[in-house]
Amino acid sequence: MTPEEYIKLYEKFNSGQCTPEEEARLMEFQDDFKFSETDGLPLNEASKQKRLAIYTRIRETLANKHQKKSFRMMWGWTAAAAVALIFSAIFLFQKKQPENTIAANPVKKSPSKPIKPGRNTAILTLANGSSITLDDAKNGVLAKSGKSSVKKLANGLIAYSSDDAAPPAGEPARNMVTVPRGGQYSIKLPDGTMVWLNSSSSLSYPVAFTGADRSVTLTGEAYFEVTKNKHLPFIVHAGGVNVKVLGTHFNVAAYEDEKDIKTTLLEGSVNLSNSKSSVLLIPGLQGIAGTNQEITTRPVNVNQVVAWKTGYFIFKDDDIRGIMRKISRWYDVEVEYEGNVTHKTFGGIYSMNKDINELLKGLELTGLVHFKIEERRIIVMN
Repeated sequence: MTPEEYIKLYEKFNSGQCTPEEEARLMEFQDDFKFSETDGLPLNEASKQKRLAIYTRIRETLANKHQKKSFRMMWGWTAAAAVALIFSAIFLFQKKQPENTIAANPVKKSPSKPIKPGRNTAILTLANGSSITLDDAKNGVLAKSGKSSVKKLANGLIAYSSDDAAPPAGEPARNMVTVPRGGQYSIKLPDGTMVWLNSSSSLSYPVAFTGADRSVTLTGEAYFEVTKNKHLPFIVHAGGVNVKVLGTHFNVAAYEDEKDIKTTLLEGSVNLSNSKSSVLLIPGLQGIAGTNQEITTRPVNVNQVVAWKTGYFIFKDDDIRGIMRKISRWYDVEVEYEGNVTHKTFGGIYSMNKDINELLKGLELTGLVHFKIEERRIIVMN
């Protein structure tokens, strides 16, 4: 199978038109994909090495053929983009590098402690102002407020429960979970709603939902699986945008260092509104509130949007600055830029549990960008 045939077949797979035989061949493309001069590219030894390195990374990415269907769809466009990337990288490599140059420049780094990936870590701030570092806390009841209590479960999840079916009188106390850079955490709210918080994010919420709605306030990014309640809508307040639902699965990204607030719907329906506009989302759509307050929508690959929740970085047509913002939050590093850094886009998939050097080396294989690590600072260069 030639690379061009492979990409066409993956496009057919993504549209749901592949036969079982074609799908099987697609998943075994590494056996058909030949690295030789017969595919129309004159290869010197250095470019062969570089092409093989990229190919090996793709094959490792797709090695697990038993992933569930939704993630196989995700692998689809990622691999196709990566294969296309092979040829652009080789073209640039052959154009820029002399014959005897090594295949790729290694990530330059100064002696320092290794930069480890993020972990489950968060701080719970109670209504009285006291705080609890959740990763250090023992399992069991952490605090009580009236009839409500918050517990840390054996799997690290924190969950709320009430000792009385009757709602407490007056305005309920509010707690806040804050996830630092280099962390993630999940929480079960008093109504049973599950929330996964990404790095550099926080969620403020009442210890009991007693009013006309279930309102929470988010900064950063979170994925919600809302418990259905036709009488009490669930509302997320995020950077001037209100996300209103009855019961659904969706992702909200409202980082202060991003210009847009993005809400992506996976299941159910949500209403997005702000001071200027209002839209209704259906599954597969993303609502974008820009700096002008207008809310627009677009179809997206939802698996790409929520990949962080399952431990992956997935890039598709992402520029290097957007990629490095995600890397900075997860690995808790500072990023600087030298020179006129490329505005070209990148595609690929990387495990968030890997060493940062492996991720950066993968990006360097394109030949479009290079990195230097100094302590906890990453310098991005052309």
